Amino acid sequence: MTPDILITENVGGKWIDELKKKFAVTIEPDWWKSPDKIKAMLPGCRALIVRNQTRVNADLLSAATNLEVIGRAGAGLDNIELAAATAKGIVVVSTPDQNSISVAELAIGMMLGLARKIPAANQHAHGGGWERQRFVGTELYGKNFGVVGLGRIGFLTALRARALGMNILAHDNYISPDAVTVAETRAELLGLDELLFQSDFVSCHVPLTQETKHFFNYERFCRMKPSAFFLNLARGEVVDESGLIRALQEKKISGAGLDVREQEPPAASALASMDNVILTPHIAAFTREAQDRVLAAVCQDVTAVLEGRAAKNFVNFPKPKTSPPKSGGS
Repeated sequence: MTPDILITENVGGKWIDELKKKFAVTIEPDWWKSPDKIKAMLPGCRALIVRNQTRVNADLLSAATNLEVIGRAGAGLDNIELAAATAKGIVVVSTPDQNSISVAELAIGMMLGLARKIPAANQHAHGGGWERQRFVGTELYGKNFGVVGLGRIGFLTALRARALGMNILAHDNYISPDAVTVAETRAELLGLDELLFQSDFVSCHVPLTQETKHFFNYERFCRMKPSAFFLNLARGEVVDESGLIRALQEKKISGAGLDVREQEPPAASALASMDNVILTPHIAAFTREAQDRVLAAVCQDVTAVLEGRAAKNFVNFPKPKTSPPKSGGS
């Protein structure tokens, strides 16, 4: 039987169990690797739920003859071709706020880890070492924290950096000087080059668009202080990794913390052998609290649409623009 709801990534828990009480749900955690399988199943489905790995493009959606809603369990929409979904009258919902705190907290954790050389010191101590002078770090207090992208996550990260006694510098072409986020963080708005030149830590919080792909490249890393650190918890393709590696090797910057990579899962890279680089496997939003909020919001919106009600966290419109025939059910 064709399901009402197809889930193509590793999504589960109590909110999915609630969906199963009302609808026929099929979960295929690895199907994001096999678009042809999704395409073959999609014609009868009323809803599709994904994280960030399934590429929901126009080709895939050409098979979506019955689809009413796409649920993105997360904030970014770079894996969903919104124009194609909108053209077919399909509602797209996401969770723009639900994981922001977790991402901001990891950014601060990475910054502390880099400043105090925590990963390398931990590995050294676990190996029985006690060479304290190898791990002299730097304080965050009084340092300049540069935020590129003062949206929800950038704002929350900047607030936490401010609480640590840091000075907030921000670059965002889409924010006005009198915005609440600027006032609350007491940020100084600067051009990008000036922010890179002045910052001791640069934290990237921009979405992936045609404009921001490889936004951070070798030339921009060279504009940073040799003592500065770079953080990316946004999207991997915002950074040209070859340029970052070169900048690190040439000591143009002091270190980097990356939760996202240009290719995921990443291929072998020189980054993995650098003790001044912290790497995590795209876990910024992976806390119990954030995932509960994310899945609650997605499942509630998908349920609302399939029951003929309006979605709350919609990206394009709250209800389908077409009325495909209903199928499945349980």
